[in-house]
Amino acid sequence: MTMPTPKPGVMEINPYVGGDSGLEGFDRVIKLSSNEGAFGPSPKAASAYRNIAKTLHLYPDGGMTDLRHAIGKVHGLDADQIVCGAGSDEIISLLCQAYAGEGDEVLYSQYGFLMYNISAKAAGATPVTAPEVDLTADVDALLAAVTDRTRILFLANPNNPTGTYLPISEVSRLRDGLRDDILLVIDAAYAEYVIREDYAEGNALVDAGDNVVVTRTFSKMHGLGGARLGWAYGPANVIDVLNRVRGPFNVNSAALVAGAAAIQDREFTGKVCAHNLKWLAWTREQLLELGLDVTDSVGNFLLVCFGAHPERTAQDADAALKAGGIIVRGMAGYGLPDCLRITVGLEEDMRAVVDVLRKFMGKNQ
Repeated sequence: MTMPTPKPGVMEINPYVGGDSGLEGFDRVIKLSSNEGAFGPSPKAASAYRNIAKTLHLYPDGGMTDLRHAIGKVHGLDADQIVCGAGSDEIISLLCQAYAGEGDEVLYSQYGFLMYNISAKAAGATPVTAPEVDLTADVDALLAAVTDRTRILFLANPNNPTGTYLPISEVSRLRDGLRDDILLVIDAAYAEYVIREDYAEGNALVDAGDNVVVTRTFSKMHGLGGARLGWAYGPANVIDVLNRVRGPFNVNSAALVAGAAAIQDREFTGKVCAHNLKWLAWTREQLLELGLDVTDSVGNFLLVCFGAHPERTAQDADAALKAGGIIVRGMAGYGLPDCLRITVGLEEDMRAVVDVLRKFMGKNQ
């Protein structure tokens, strides 16, 4: 018997596995495995979500008009150069579908987001990685990895899972070093958390040419991971392409109204950002005092590595945290088997993490 055969590359995909969500034996689990918002969604977003319940039989606005204009108003962008999707994951996939295929290469840094690899293979293209330096993307390495077959370069800035970033001067240098026919996609999913003076999400680079796109998400700062909502800002030529290949109603009605309310709730996002800055710094300081290697993350998570302590592995630390009702994310799938990624949660969550790891490291005296 014969059967339908998928196109080359599809069967080489290792399906994306999200962070664990539950543990047996615990009434309350501290879930710090998926970089979700510590406070959940904005109350205004939740209210808008509830209010649309009676009209869910109607198709959503395929042009996403209200949401695009809300985004444009908040960020000072032309709404006509914005497109939305079912999470920024969908936009990443659509970009690969539209701009890369068999014989083409999709480039990203060594520890870049796993969806770049998956989306490239799904489009029939070949994923290529460039080495990082100190768990940080390296412009020279990326440029050295460019070939005649390179069609897209993804740069997660800040990067997940390392939390490191490139200053805008380095991102500009990367853009200047690329051919004009290579699409530079700056994945700025965690941009809202960054307060470093040398950082910018990349919108000015979009405005300066025809081959830069910035993708964003509502899943982190805005706490709408379950709604699946993301967006991209790009030059008119790229936005036109994305509007041609996306589904006609690829963002559902509830996500549209919740997103529009969330992005305009600046009081809520200010609260989220202030909380994250405080407890990101506090947790990192506590873990460094335990002798652990912790990246200087600018996101809403920390990458904690145990390589300097071979007698206390990341797997054992993960088990100890689970025994305490805490779920974090193992990083073996990213090629970082001696590391764990820990999302910033509520104050009591972070204190619980530190208490467990203090005992685990034998420093609970």
